[in-house]
Amino acid sequence: MHSADFTIAAFEKHTFWTEHYVLPDLRMSCTGDLDTRVRLLVQRQFKAPSAIELLFEQVITLHLHPSPENYDSIILSAAMLHEDNTFYWADSVDWSPASSRRDEFTWIAAKKVSWRDASDWMGPDLHYGARDSTYEV
Repeated sequence: MHSADFTIAAFEKHTFWTEHYVLPDLRMSCTGDLDTRVRLLVQRQFKAPSAIELLFEQVITLHLHPSPENYDSIILSAAMLHEDNTFYWADSVDWSPASSRRDEFTWIAAKKVSWRDASDWMGPDLHYGARDSTYEV
């Protein structure tokens, strides 16, 4: 992510999907691959970039730990690690995959990760779309 600092940001939006679906004739199509993907849009109150979208592919784990009622969802720090051919992202810089407290945080483990500048996506609108060549690895 070059030198962009996203330590004070908002966990705005996320979506996940697989390549499993039901055909019009009601047959199910399922791959045997790790085909779960997660998109994560993170916005911050600074420019260049103001927002990034992270795309996690071949997701192994998505652990969502929402903020309790009457608390904000501001990410004060985040971790991005690469261990044993797996990328990890968590909403705390102190997070570790080996920690006994790891499930007290939102975290993602995936075989691939890429990102793109999403500064044009500031605000409350949801954005969905196909992966394109604007992601950086």
